[in-house]
Amino acid sequence: MRKVIGIGETVLDIIFRDNQPIHALPGGSTFNAIISLSRAGVNTTFISETGNDRVGKMIINFLEENGCQSDNVYVYPESKSPLSLAFLNEKNDADYVFYKDHPHDRLDFSFPDVQPDDIVLFGSYYALNPVIRPQVKGFLDYARERGAILYYDVNFRASHQHEVLKITPNLLENFELADIVRGSSEDFEILFKKKDAEQVYRSQIMFYTKKFIYTQASDPIQLFADNGMKKQYPIEKMETSSTVGAGDNFNAGFIYGLLLNGITREQLEQGLNEEQWDSIVEQGKKFSMEVCRSLYNYVSPEFGKQQKEALEEALAQAENEL
Repeated sequence: MRKVIGIGETVLDIIFRDNQPIHALPGGSTFNAIISLSRAGVNTTFISETGNDRVGKMIINFLEENGCQSDNVYVYPESKSPLSLAFLNEKNDADYVFYKDHPHDRLDFSFPDVQPDDIVLFGSYYALNPVIRPQVKGFLDYARERGAILYYDVNFRASHQHEVLKITPNLLENFELADIVRGSSEDFEILFKKKDAEQVYRSQIMFYTKKFIYTQASDPIQLFADNGMKKQYPIEKMETSSTVGAGDNFNAGFIYGLLLNGITREQLEQGLNEEQWDSIVEQGKKFSMEVCRSLYNYVSPEFGKQQKEALEEALAQAENEL
């Protein structure tokens, strides 16, 4: 069975409403997506780091309880796990404050097994951080050589705006490595001072990869793909409990959609048709909407069980057709 391998940060997310903490749970952008994929029956592995403390143990236990391989999570012997404070406004959108106590980042892990058509999810500042860049880049190069599909979520926070010039070479390298790039309007406004999706695509992305997803909160998702394909997908109006994890779970659903449709690296390189893209983006929207209905950063176990059954059925059908 194909694997999804995530590489990214782990944090304890503490969620506030009206300046009062209302919820705390393990999080991190790639982490959230990997948990949702695990719940949806996908074979998952997570590469990360955490502190040698109660929070770190909780995060590793949480991965294992949800069926995700955690052998590649490095535990810093003498540091505390990072925290993320998410302050919800009246629209349940979040403003973040981060606290980190890793004075000497030095990510140390053995490469997990990567097979052709496995999918690697990477992104956020973790994929740009100059201190751990050699290890991250080494793994991404290895995964690409092994024939994996690389999905890059830019997810660049305003708290790192002062580092834009310093991290730009790593950002462009990530664009070049990725088969698919996903970013939000906020990301590109911070990085390039550009808001127009097509302008971002033509000036920053298409030279490196033709497959680009541009998300903009409740405004339509914009897809750019091979052969000049361009399409918008409206976002249905709904009541939200929290938008924390909305983008992360779009990533999870999109990757789930690739697996559900049996999309291989070779097919991606040849170019997908509109029907295939529609199905994949629909899964991204579905996962994202599901997570916005709760205060959790990942889809519910019940939702995950339904997706697991659908995936098993699709895989069985594909095997019968062979």
